[in-house]
Amino acid sequence: MQKLNWRQLNHILNTKTEDEVLAMLEAEKIGECRISVLERLHQRYNSLRVMRERIHLIGSARNV
Repeated sequence: MQKLNWRQLNHILNTKTEDEVLAMLEAEKIGECRISVLERLHQRYNSLRVMRERIHLIGSARNV
């Protein structure tokens, strides 16, 4: 993963999918391994995952 500053990272994170953010997280873990970047990527990945799961949960509840 290209080394990004905070502004660049926050700008592009809003355009990435859950899979893309996970790939960025994995790349950071084997690359630079910067704790603050790992935390930010994990936060974004988790928020996207929760959104997906919530949509699925609500959708299945409406089908009952």
